[in-house]
Amino acid sequence: MRSFQLIIFAILIQFSLSAQKITGDWHGEIGGGKNKIQFIFHIANTDEGLAATMDIPARNLTGIKTQKTTFQDNQLHIDGKNFGFEYKGAFRKDSVNIEGHFIEGPNQVPLKLYPGPGDVVEKRVRPQEPTKPYPYKEEEVVFENTKDNVKLAGTLTIPMTGKKHPVAILITGSGPQNRDEEIFGHKPFLVLADHLTKLGIAVLRYDDRGVNESTGNFTEATSADFATDVESAIDYLKTRSDIDKKQIGLIGHSEGGIIAPMVAARSKDVDFMVLLAGTGVSGFETNLIQSVTLRKFPVPDEEAYKNFITDVLTISSADKDVKEVRQELTDYYNKSPFFEAMAGQSPQRDEILKGLVEARTTPWVRYFYHYNPADMIEKVKCPVLSINGTKDQQVVADVNQAGIRAALEKGKNKDYQVIALEGLNHFFQTAETGAMNEYDDIEETFSPEALTLVSDWILKRIK
Repeated sequence: MRSFQLIIFAILIQFSLSAQKITGDWHGEIGGGKNKIQFIFHIANTDEGLAATMDIPARNLTGIKTQKTTFQDNQLHIDGKNFGFEYKGAFRKDSVNIEGHFIEGPNQVPLKLYPGPGDVVEKRVRPQEPTKPYPYKEEEVVFENTKDNVKLAGTLTIPMTGKKHPVAILITGSGPQNRDEEIFGHKPFLVLADHLTKLGIAVLRYDDRGVNESTGNFTEATSADFATDVESAIDYLKTRSDIDKKQIGLIGHSEGGIIAPMVAARSKDVDFMVLLAGTGVSGFETNLIQSVTLRKFPVPDEEAYKNFITDVLTISSADKDVKEVRQELTDYYNKSPFFEAMAGQSPQRDEILKGLVEARTTPWVRYFYHYNPADMIEKVKCPVLSINGTKDQQVVADVNQAGIRAALEKGKNKDYQVIALEGLNHFFQTAETGAMNEYDDIEETFSPEALTLVSDWILKRIK
């Protein structure tokens, strides 16, 4: 009898240990067909406890370092708030999977994880993507931002000729981006770098801090911090014998278009600047416009909803301790009929509210509310090209170009062009409506018209 009990006890212990084995690779996917996005988590034991990294093969993001991982009572929590996400799931010992949700700000979607690294995701190759061998040199580089103790990993493409070359630094848009600014199956910065390098212009593009091989914490950084990364890129390029130090330019897309003026306004080393879908109004106004125009649900009173969002932004941007701001914002949402309509009696109501409040009060967004790129654009003295697509629904062309043009005129810039390109969206694709849900369906990565406009403008301004 004693022997039998020991056997049962041993089996139960073994089963318990097996059920608790959370380390290793786990994979799952969101969406389906061509819109499928696979997530792969690598969970390991370390001296400090569990740690997890995440890969998103469809966006060519690997080794995303999360800040904390816990596994208690069969509940897995991967805290990736340093990249703006969390994963929460319950380990199902009967089916050996993890049923949970991928949470990004106020949004959460079901994501079931299975053991193993998953199937190899077949990457889509868009028609404009260049294929090797390239008719130019390609070099993997690493440079350091000593101010913030961050190392940036990137790619420098250099024309084959032996002389010194003008160079453009590409600055990505908002959110964690790799050096190709890869999104929705497209690599716009790869296409842009290829186009410019073939025409004799060297190009440096790099992974954002904390992305892939670049170090640092992405979520704790503001646009001003990212500007110091650009300045470090300039310092690095000035050390190279194959780069013309007097012909260094910046090309910034979206958020990159508000970072570039920060650098150009205070650096004598910037010789030209191109803004791709850059803004010309404050972050407060930009966020207000986006919150209204990009809304995915109907409201009975548009004016009342706009007032609601204005109040939310006013509270969120207040010059107070962030804890106080979050409490005021929580109280405001709890009293708002608009939030009730969104969350209702959902069992995740509290989580939705918490996520919404946190998304409105991150260091990045609180800095963004107060920053107006027009203030910096006014101080830029080098040649400036600003282009926006008329179907851009994220950065509305007419409002922002009016702000950019006014700033350049006020600053008496002697060489600038502000151009609206008909029919192009936020990523400079030829679009039907410009809505975000079209990006993936469009095969064009970067309008040839826009590419030619940028390269012709630069070539006319370099010696």
